[in-house]
Amino acid sequence: MSKAGKTGNKRDPQQMQGFLPTTRREMQARGWDELDVLIITGDAYVDHPSFGAAMIGRVLESEGLRVGIIAQPDWKNIESIQAMGTPRLMVGVTAGNLDSMLSNYTAARHKRKLDVYSEGGVPGRRPNHAAVVYSQMARRAFPGIPVVLGGIEASMRRVAHYDYWEDKLRPSILTDSKADVLVYGMGERAIRDIAGRLRCGNPDLGRIRGTAVLWGGKASAAADFSSSVILPSWEELQQDPKLLLKLTRVTEAQQTPYCGKRLVQMHGNRAVVMEPPAMPVDGAELDALYEYPFQRLPHPDYTKPIPGFATIKDSVIVSRGCAGGCTFCGLGLHQGKFLSSRSVDSVLDEVRKMSDSDTFRGTVSDLGGPTANLYAARNGHVDACQTCHRPSCLWPSICPHFEINEGPGLDMLRRARQVPGVKHIFVQSGIRMDVAVRTPGYMKELVQHHVSGHLKVAPEHLHPDVLRRMRKPAGDFPAFMRQFDDLSKEAGKNQYLVPYFISSFPGCTEKEMGVVEEFLKKEKWNLQQVQDFIPLPMTASAAMYLTGLDINTGMPIPVARNAGDREKQKRMLHPNPTAKGRPAQPDLDTVD
Repeated sequence: MSKAGKTGNKRDPQQMQGFLPTTRREMQARGWDELDVLIITGDAYVDHPSFGAAMIGRVLESEGLRVGIIAQPDWKNIESIQAMGTPRLMVGVTAGNLDSMLSNYTAARHKRKLDVYSEGGVPGRRPNHAAVVYSQMARRAFPGIPVVLGGIEASMRRVAHYDYWEDKLRPSILTDSKADVLVYGMGERAIRDIAGRLRCGNPDLGRIRGTAVLWGGKASAAADFSSSVILPSWEELQQDPKLLLKLTRVTEAQQTPYCGKRLVQMHGNRAVVMEPPAMPVDGAELDALYEYPFQRLPHPDYTKPIPGFATIKDSVIVSRGCAGGCTFCGLGLHQGKFLSSRSVDSVLDEVRKMSDSDTFRGTVSDLGGPTANLYAARNGHVDACQTCHRPSCLWPSICPHFEINEGPGLDMLRRARQVPGVKHIFVQSGIRMDVAVRTPGYMKELVQHHVSGHLKVAPEHLHPDVLRRMRKPAGDFPAFMRQFDDLSKEAGKNQYLVPYFISSFPGCTEKEMGVVEEFLKKEKWNLQQVQDFIPLPMTASAAMYLTGLDINTGMPIPVARNAGDREKQKRMLHPNPTAKGRPAQPDLDTVD
């Protein structure tokens, strides 16, 4: 049952006090007659740091603001976002933890039968292009109130981009949404700056790091953009879609807070102006984010489980950012390539709080993040990093300035096992294999104590040309597999790897896919877990898919576009029913 637009709760509002209010009755229970900030989200409201709306809500609450959340409103009824009245300062809008098109459609462009971020997994509770729809609703419902757009959908559509599900180029999401400002990346620093200005009566939301703004025609014409990087315009992209390759390369290169420049993209006579990324949140400031009073539960009004919450409810986020720069993944463009890690003490404090919960059953499902074994690794800490425009610190080889430190990770795992009430600590986040082979101590500890029986790894492919276009190292997986098997035998445990392979990646034909197929046959691996490639907006893989050009060389490459070719590649990785080797895993239609 959707919570949007309700005027009352089935439960005593006093029981809701730990949650951010979602109805006027809950506001009144706090003694509030109005909100300062209203957040509209395409996900169910789960008060957990893994959910962006909850995190941003808690950040604003820590600034002394009165924050409310409308989760999954009825986008056909504007009254569904007006239940708590007009907010004093701003409306924040997010499509949720996934791009709404990815939430709603499969790689085959079929409607999904499950939305993991909705109550009961029921699909259809968020519109296509939810960030645009909600922003336009907010503009109509609350005239004169600034609309602030954020989340992964906004972040990855901040410049003109290719939309796979509609199979066409789309302009910056700012042009359609009519939002006053777009926050890209993790958002905590930018949202504090925005709120601070609005509290002081300053309506100017320009020149804030980690944001983008659509300027008016007069301001754009009068501006001096000589110190900015000018991207191919929306009109130029429409005339020549192959310019998306250039746009992507330039955008990736400037996604560094240390030396990245302001980006400008014209849409007609108006400029989308994107400021350099915000500096990463790190150290005590990062620890503080996870000390906010999260209830770590869905709002009590929900009567059915939220599948996405079930997978993370007993997990702890220990780090942020991804230095890999994989061309199919949006993490580097959203969270950034510079890594941040919480302190061991902060992680342990959260484990202790979790173990005290009535719902905890003794198992911490994950101590991880984008990549579990990059905890405590560092980049950006030397001068060379702060002048570097490489999209990846790990490809084509690990940068000599990239600092790998297995000590804090070992300390965290060992101390977490000693927390009273904790029976098991597992690591379910992905493991970077090229780093794992350089940290034998961590690897041994992981295999001996922290594998639930299956360990996720992401070779993605085995053909060197495809791996190069993915920005993934070649040759690591067989060696890693042997190391894992040897350590498992040494520990006396039957444990298995869960590898992710991508079919139909740009440049991959049946010939290249055959390399993976032959490997699986040789290993008698009964594989069912396959990622049918989806070009996510703004990624380098999307540029390759649209243009048919290699991101590294600019040379033509084959692209599997029609359903028949894609299905052939996917079938090459389907299970062999006679295989006796490694166990089958559930079939998935996902991407990183």
